Amino acid sequence: MADEIKGNASRSRAMFDHPMIQVCAFDDVPLDRDISLMDECWMAEFETALVMSVEERGKSAYLVGRYAGAAARTIGREMMELSWYPNVHDRFHEVHITLPRNEFVTCVASWQYDYKPIVFVKSAWLDNLYFRSHSVFALVDAINVKKALQCGSLTRQKLIELRERINEIATANPTVAFMSFADSLLLKSNYSVGKYNRRIKYTYQPEKIIRLLPHLASVYKAVLGLDIYAVFTQGSNEYYDDRLLYISRSKNHISFNSLGLPFAQTQAIEHQARMAYKAGLHPAADAYLDETFYHSLRFKRGFDKNKESKFPYVAPMATRSSYYFPVSFQLLADNLEPLS
Repeated sequence: MADEIKGNASRSRAMFDHPMIQVCAFDDVPLDRDISLMDECWMAEFETALVMSVEERGKSAYLVGRYAGAAARTIGREMMELSWYPNVHDRFHEVHITLPRNEFVTCVASWQYDYKPIVFVKSAWLDNLYFRSHSVFALVDAINVKKALQCGSLTRQKLIELRERINEIATANPTVAFMSFADSLLLKSNYSVGKYNRRIKYTYQPEKIIRLLPHLASVYKAVLGLDIYAVFTQGSNEYYDDRLLYISRSKNHISFNSLGLPFAQTQAIEHQARMAYKAGLHPAADAYLDETFYHSLRFKRGFDKNKESKFPYVAPMATRSSYYFPVSFQLLADNLEPLS
């Protein structure tokens, strides 16, 4: 494998052999700056255009190929962690992804001519990034359940009524999966990012799942007399299947089809928020939003989202620190753009 990677790098360096063009190996891709991901199928055409451009004999090489905006965050032995930006036109949508070393082809740039780094990747890997399903998660928990259990107020009749009321909300929202367990409720919806030359459309609308929370809060309060809070995340899900959940033929095995960073983040944020609340770092909130989820929301123009306080947490499956925003349902209701 190492020899194959070296061989690919060698061929790429020979291909972009020009004094005004810089070539980077996997380990030398610059961190925390704008880069672009590009399908390896464009390499030959891009090289021709880039050489002509730096020699001032042609138009910009940026007219060649299709670009996926990104930023490299960390580089490890097997993987490169990236921020990928499938949409920055009408919302700031960032997704954390990983690029395996064996899916990397080469990285080229020209500092002298202001050509930012272009990371060429394997075609199948890039296609999968666009065509696979991604997910939004919300982990909903009731508050003071332990006290209610000790008081005997959580009767079987009330719990059955709660289940039926949640069924009503689920029936009205068929694109969201609902899974109840203990005193928690896990919500999941899938989205696609689409691609310019395919029929798959960009379907990311996180505001829809947020707007379910007032309905759920009303149900928990009316039936159990309890308030709720929720944790929101979004991103790449390792289950590529479009189905929201899986139910076995025997009806005794249910899979939420959830594995990956955003699912792990829900539990990490909840754990860190509990610790931060007990330490007095911030008051209890109605909602805790991962930073990529928070910044991807469409807020009204008058709302300055960057003024809200954020707090660090460490998510499993990621090597760098992330942040969450503790906010109220009311703040979201008052400041989100209406659904189109």
